Amino acid sequence: MRCFDIIECTRIISNVVEYILMSDIVYPKLSYSVMSVLFDVHNQLGSTLLEKHYQRALAIEFAKREIFFEREKMVPLTYKGKSVGKYYLDFVIENKIVLEVKSTRIFKNTAFQQAYSYLKQLKLPLAIVANFHSSKVQYRRIVNPEFKDTKLVE
Repeated sequence: MRCFDIIECTRIISNVVEYILMSDIVYPKLSYSVMSVLFDVHNQLGSTLLEKHYQRALAIEFAKREIFFEREKMVPLTYKGKSVGKYYLDFVIENKIVLEVKSTRIFKNTAFQQAYSYLKQLKLPLAIVANFHSSKVQYRRIVNPEFKDTKLVE
């Protein structure tokens, strides 16, 4: 394929880059939409608030962008078929992505382990753990290995 003008070359390169980026990312469009919300909320509110303030702002922004979410989703915890308690997820986005919100100076491994446990319990493919207590949003994507051979795109 040959490029005859700069606009056509730019379009072709853009399509190729998008294909490469999207091919290895779980739910790429939804993931990017979630990240955009995280960045916008952080840009507006800064890095010094409590988790609950970021959670409220995220809920407003998800609703504004018409991204379906459940906030503080209760999940029962069982052991050998018996209830041993429950826990609450910060957000479940479009029944596909768990979003855990943190506002702590140190982004600890326990947050990632917790998100991984949620993925296994709910049988969801992706969690995003976001920490707002820094000059930029810190985040980590956690993929459930049960979905490693599954192509998950919108």
